[in-house]
Amino acid sequence: MTDLMERVAGSVRGSLDQCVKCTICESACPVMPVTDLFLGPKTVGPQAERFRTGEHSPDHSVDYCSGCGICTRVCPQGVRIAEINSRARAELKREQGVPLRDRLIARPDVMGRLARPVAPLFNAAMASPPVRGLTQRVLGIHRLAPLPRANGRTLDYRLGRRRSRPLGGRRIVYFHGCSTNYYEPRVGLMAIAILEHQGFQVEVPAQGCCGLPMQSNGIFDGARRYVRRLTEQLSTPDLDGLQVVATSTSCGLMLKREAREILGVEDDSLRRLAARTYDIFEFLRDLDQRGELRTDFHPVPLTVAYHAPCQQQNQQIGKPALDVLSLVPELRLVELDRDCCGIAGTYGTKAEKYEIAMRVGAPLFGDILELAPDLVMCDSETCRWQIRHGSGYPTVHPLEILYRAYGGRPV
Repeated sequence: MTDLMERVAGSVRGSLDQCVKCTICESACPVMPVTDLFLGPKTVGPQAERFRTGEHSPDHSVDYCSGCGICTRVCPQGVRIAEINSRARAELKREQGVPLRDRLIARPDVMGRLARPVAPLFNAAMASPPVRGLTQRVLGIHRLAPLPRANGRTLDYRLGRRRSRPLGGRRIVYFHGCSTNYYEPRVGLMAIAILEHQGFQVEVPAQGCCGLPMQSNGIFDGARRYVRRLTEQLSTPDLDGLQVVATSTSCGLMLKREAREILGVEDDSLRRLAARTYDIFEFLRDLDQRGELRTDFHPVPLTVAYHAPCQQQNQQIGKPALDVLSLVPELRLVELDRDCCGIAGTYGTKAEKYEIAMRVGAPLFGDILELAPDLVMCDSETCRWQIRHGSGYPTVHPLEILYRAYGGRPV
């Protein structure tokens, strides 16, 4: 391994001595109970790491870890189990090679740019069973896996040369992420409208991928290049020091923590960026706690179920979407008490893992069907697509409900 890999591995492995074999991580793991292909977070993580040397490769079972991070979150001893498994997967891919499929789905920015000019054709093809069957045979992307719809009018395109209205000099940076830009520009437009309603001038700089899909697929060198470039884009002299809000919980977590803790990117600019990055509802909740959140809400007479995605819970900020939306009149919020929907980013789209992802998500889908809400909310884009696929219910970003409460017009 390179010196950088050694340093990061050393910091992660430093937590191994705290493992007391209590198996709490295995009890909480959503993948282990539904498949024999994954031996469990402790077995392929701390336990295997103690015996792993330069001449022993990681067991293939580690590739069936979804990377949800629940094991790390529940460990009472602070062992970095998910991070150990992520590093082991990267070592496995380094030795055995990364399949073409994984290289493609790990680059949502590239895929989004390629699909944009032919969005109607792309969407029609992805809705065609014969084409999806061929895609499964050739690339290994499951024919039923939930995939996003390409959008010919990306967020960047819709914003164009638009400048946010100057509102008293309070400026803020919006980090939209690849999925919002290429597949769900509506989320970005609602975020900007809500932030402007609070009196902020919203800056939306040119920005690329955060590198999380690459990291999740074991392509660490590419992920480091992506996150360093993004750090530069969000830290230009004009923007440095401004607060950054993210609407994708996984992308926000990448900047806040994972790029440093898993990839070992110790750049001072990234450290400063992490300290000023917020999930958008975390930011709005902070405004409310200071008495600065505008509460001129219209009633929203709906029953809305809420699933907090793994990457949001891994930020350890509570559930700020529920805190903010609890202020909306006539809105009935129902929290779904399930840990994981199963998709784990690109994990559940892979042919060999699709059924595992669906079995992991089955309890959540069952809860939704029993509740029969008007809508389901989730902060993560891939989780929204999975929940919609697994339950059949319309699933939206929590911003959708807040936008309605503020009397938002169609965007």
